[in-house]
Amino acid sequence: MYIRTKSALLLFFTCIIYTFNSEVSAQHDHLGLHHWEIPSKDPDRIMLTFYDNPATSRAVTWRTSTDIATAYAQIAETTVNSGFTDNVETIEAKTEIFDLGMYKANASLTVHYHSVVFKKLKPDQLYVYRVGDGDNFWSEWIQFRTAKTAYAPTEFVYFGDAQNEVLDHWSRVIRMAYQTAPNASFVIHAGDLINNAHRDYEWAEWYKAGGFIHSQWTAIPVVGNHEFRPKVKGESRELAIQWRPQFTLPIEKQLNETLHETVYTVDYQDIRIIVLNSNDKLEEQTQYLEAQLKSSKAKWNIITCHHSIFSPAKGRDFQFARKTWKPILDKYNVDLVLNGHDHTYARGHVPQRASDSDNLNDITTVYVTSVSGPKQYGLDKEQMKLYVEDGYESDKTAEQTQFYQVITIDDNTLTYVAYTVLGEEYDRAVITKNFKTGKKQLQQN
Repeated sequence: MYIRTKSALLLFFTCIIYTFNSEVSAQHDHLGLHHWEIPSKDPDRIMLTFYDNPATSRAVTWRTSTDIATAYAQIAETTVNSGFTDNVETIEAKTEIFDLGMYKANASLTVHYHSVVFKKLKPDQLYVYRVGDGDNFWSEWIQFRTAKTAYAPTEFVYFGDAQNEVLDHWSRVIRMAYQTAPNASFVIHAGDLINNAHRDYEWAEWYKAGGFIHSQWTAIPVVGNHEFRPKVKGESRELAIQWRPQFTLPIEKQLNETLHETVYTVDYQDIRIIVLNSNDKLEEQTQYLEAQLKSSKAKWNIITCHHSIFSPAKGRDFQFARKTWKPILDKYNVDLVLNGHDHTYARGHVPQRASDSDNLNDITTVYVTSVSGPKQYGLDKEQMKLYVEDGYESDKTAEQTQFYQVITIDDNTLTYVAYTVLGEEYDRAVITKNFKTGKKQLQQN
């Protein structure tokens, strides 16, 4: 009896030790990670983006552990109850194996990124979608509305750099913006979403800070200089290894492959948004910029790139853009330019030339530089005075303040409002446009 009991106990403890060692071995790559960094069978980092016509399509991208080899997205027209589940379309995802360990500062983990492009959707329709393994591991159902095919009012949000301490200090900015404009059609992230291009911990912070908002607001991400690994002698700069796997974005085939998914155009109803990569191959983008403006049939044309064309911060000067891009923006009467990079706030405009103007408020283009994260720089007011030579007039500036912006376009009026992180209005400008003549007037507080 004693021998049997001893043998049973020995077997019991052997099993415990084996199980413990197996679990430790399986989880060793997770040591030191927060639970929200660790991939699992459950979908995480769900991101909604534009890919084709916003009235008839959307793209969604998400991440899982490698346990999910085949993934799916489901979509249906919404109903007032759960009855939509009887009419879902199920689409198999494209799955990409991704090795986080390509960057030595990351945990040595392999994950799967999955993506689906929803096609042949109905315009101006509220849809509900979810992503998962097709069986037990699904996300929640998430809603979005497609664009209209004809003109309609549009509201969207714009952020300057989040970049540093994103979870601690940017989370309240994006969440306050969501409280202010919950029905925004899309959101522009004007570069430097994080600080260290390849570091997955920072991307995990960015996704956790935004939470479900990233999966509900359709994003227009703009690549910043911190989405690149800094130049090392003898090496070319490298785009964040996560950028293309985690964002499914339009591919402009006429451009060099290195610019793919960092330079693209979105036509949302009567708005054309041209996204530029202000880090590299600027001359090639100059041709693209002019071609996109020349072919635009939109009533409103907006440009966004990371580096500020009229830099308000000390030690910053994007001279190429002022000398090469600005004349093109003037030529095609671009309405609004949205930048980041300088960690300060500045809004200004280029007046209409006196010979062409009937009113002192006549303008060509409004330029904005903003910051949403905690990293702040000082203004260089002397440098800004020099921009008069380029036809720029400064309207409103700020330092040491985290902002988000809500922009509303309703027929011939564009209303721009900058809010502080407290949700308080700081700056307002209204552009009124005559679509027949192209002339615009600016009213501001």
